[in-house]
Amino acid sequence: MNIALTYSLKKDDCSKPADFFSEYDSSDTINAIAQALRCRGHSVQSVDADQPMLISYFKDNRVDMVFNIAEGHRSRFRESEIPALLECLNIPYTGSSAFSLALALNKAMTKKILMAEDIPTPAFQVFDNAGETLDPSLRFPLFVKPNLEGSAKGISLASVVYTAQELKAKVEELILLYKQEVLVEEFIDGRELTVGILENGKATILPVLEIDFSTAANSGEYFYSWRMKEFQGDNAMGLTPTFYCPARLDPETEQLVKETALRTHRAIGCYDISRTDIRLDKHNVPYVLEINPLPGLDPKESNFPKMAYAAGMKYDDLIEAVLLSAFQRREINHG
Repeated sequence: MNIALTYSLKKDDCSKPADFFSEYDSSDTINAIAQALRCRGHSVQSVDADQPMLISYFKDNRVDMVFNIAEGHRSRFRESEIPALLECLNIPYTGSSAFSLALALNKAMTKKILMAEDIPTPAFQVFDNAGETLDPSLRFPLFVKPNLEGSAKGISLASVVYTAQELKAKVEELILLYKQEVLVEEFIDGRELTVGILENGKATILPVLEIDFSTAANSGEYFYSWRMKEFQGDNAMGLTPTFYCPARLDPETEQLVKETALRTHRAIGCYDISRTDIRLDKHNVPYVLEINPLPGLDPKESNFPKMAYAAGMKYDDLIEAVLLSAFQRREINHG
């Protein structure tokens, strides 16, 4: 197949906030995916999603499938930009639809759907300004984060607040920095899990990955902050969580966690691939924090490949599975 690999590349730009390009992929990840596709016999052209002549590229070049990892750049629904364009041009692509990508990026809207589907998720409130009154049913400690960001952008140790004064200050800070509403939810004190799903009509739920932050205690971090994600494995900073895959769960809890992730995947309408982040509370209730239909695919650092490796897959197998899922879906839908 002739494949276009659409991407958003990380850049060095000191004029932007430190976490501005966190969602974007490194050249190493882009090259690894391209190489994996070529190893399976495909012709691959890497295409920067931010190039000004993107529409012309797709009009002028024959493309059988787009392998999309582009995060987008400009809108509140930026992850939908490339899929929306490809749908207009009737070009098939990997991953979820423009609708599902836009929905998943809006954490509060996603949580409303989860609640309607009786999928556990922390109780929450959306703040448009710092002067709003906190819903009295919400219990401290609370977790405060931008509503429309990924890759732990805007999340730090100070995101966990214990008083109304701390809450107001943090909401005010995030609105000023990120120019968007802020999600405030009850903090679930428990084990951090993430679950990867590959699906092309039949779901493959990968081994659950547990992230143990106790080995990062010297850093003061105990959840996925931006620092933890960006500098994970840095011994000098103490950002060295321990990964268990499969997670240290009894069979009943493992099954419940996997079922919760699959229900979330389907409730949001994801295709081909997703990763659901879960906190398991002291009663073994799996609370869905968010779902990422465009998970990172760095072969060394990203959590999704870690789960695929634990399932016995090689990196090439994972990339080919995503591609074939999209191709089979296209065949079913178009005959």
